[in-house]
Amino acid sequence: MDFNTIKRMDEARDKSLPSLAKLSFALLFIVIVFLWSYASHDTLPNNTFLVIGAVFGAYMAMNIGANDVANNVGPAVGAKAMTLMWAIVIAAIFEAAGALIAGGDVVKTIKNGIIDPSLISDPQMFVWAMTSALLAAALWLNFATSIGAPVSTTHSIVGGVMGAGIATAGFEIVSWGTMGKIASSWVISPLLGGFIAAGFLFFIKKNIMFKDDKLESAKKFVPLLIAFMTWAFSTYIILKGIKHIIKVDFLTASIAGLIIAIIIFILVKPIIAKKANELSDSRKDVNTLFNIPLVFAAALLSFAHGANDVANAIGPLAAINDAVMNATISSKVGIPFWVMAVGAIGIALGLSLYGPKLIKTVGSEITELDQVRAFSIAMAAAVTVIVASQLGLPVSSTHIAVGGVFGVGFLREWLDSSEEKILKDIREKFKKDKKELDKFHDELLKIQNNDSKSKSDYKRIAELYNLIDTKEEQVKFEKKEFKSAKRVKYVKRDAIKKIIAAWLITVPAAAFLSATIFFMIKGMML
Repeated sequence: MDFNTIKRMDEARDKSLPSLAKLSFALLFIVIVFLWSYASHDTLPNNTFLVIGAVFGAYMAMNIGANDVANNVGPAVGAKAMTLMWAIVIAAIFEAAGALIAGGDVVKTIKNGIIDPSLISDPQMFVWAMTSALLAAALWLNFATSIGAPVSTTHSIVGGVMGAGIATAGFEIVSWGTMGKIASSWVISPLLGGFIAAGFLFFIKKNIMFKDDKLESAKKFVPLLIAFMTWAFSTYIILKGIKHIIKVDFLTASIAGLIIAIIIFILVKPIIAKKANELSDSRKDVNTLFNIPLVFAAALLSFAHGANDVANAIGPLAAINDAVMNATISSKVGIPFWVMAVGAIGIALGLSLYGPKLIKTVGSEITELDQVRAFSIAMAAAVTVIVASQLGLPVSSTHIAVGGVFGVGFLREWLDSSEEKILKDIREKFKKDKKELDKFHDELLKIQNNDSKSKSDYKRIAELYNLIDTKEEQVKFEKKEFKSAKRVKYVKRDAIKKIIAAWLITVPAAAFLSATIFFMIKGMML
């Protein structure tokens, strides 16, 4: 993406909504949540931590919106398929819709079963632990967002729950086998996302972009790619986005997705053909055929993310609510509408106020994206989750999306290395031809300086002049080719180092923060 364009968008946003105004809106939301939770539970004998938990849940939800949602829309913005403003509007609407419509009415109190709540006998201690986990995860996400590092919100809350659990009942409370699986996702998620995104990009380049008649190839393959995208996202949404409403197996979801994909293929094929007839046979114009699919991909990814990841904000809050209301510790609890609303509205608000920083990071600061590359990343996000869920592999949506960005960037570098080989050959040929040209000049000079020239010498002079003219044109052309080509750094190594470092320390950092906060609360309350 054009960095000047992003800079202008950031400047415009900052002028229209300065930092103080953004902070004011965020604080207003937290105050409203505080007043609502207090007023609606003022008769409870122990409502203090429910109110505190609601405030921390609102803070956590906003940080999820600020950090995690960027993965869904960042590539589309970076590819200029949509503006930053529309990306925020679409993502906010679909994130909230996913949370409210398909977020579920029951949630596990302990995310991913990383600790055994039965080892905590005192409900009050459990409430303190969940409060600490929420605040620690939110603080870590806030820090990660401030430095422009997209991290997993799931890993943040996992670290928070683990740290608070250890502080409450010791190391035996942690399911270390589960933690091992979560740690393996640090490697599995970005590698799977990267390979699948690179695979899609290579397929598109080979079958469309590298063809002499790009438009004719696009008419054939773009409808097929859109149909496959439809199948992937339909299956993904059915399996993950609406699993709380309707539970179906992979085969049923896949068949339903296939039916939808066939219908979409029949509808879009003539539309793509008509649109292609209006375009020139250039990469830039062919790229525009992927604009609308990218908008739909961003919307669908946001819906599924809202349905799944809202639990990161409201799971501990729902657990606190249940423990305060019933004075018991449950493995699964119902979700009151007000708790779900806190998560949904908080995610949408956090994205609107603070999301652009991470959208810019994912969309432009790792590698330059166009529509085809962004489409490949979106496809990787959906396909990787489907593949991983069927293989039972733990994955992170954040790591998949960012891994997809890495994948397309490194594929570009690999393809460029082939071009470098061509440039090397040109360079060697240029040196060889230049040396030969100099040799012709030297021979010509010797003959011309010879006073007693024979008939064969004059014939050789004529040949040398012709050879020199031909060789000079060839050398000139090779020199021009060599000068016009330049090496580009496609993946910024500093961004990779920063993001991977943030990934590696997310769980331990959130755990340390959570344990510290728990001991502070315990010290104040006892």
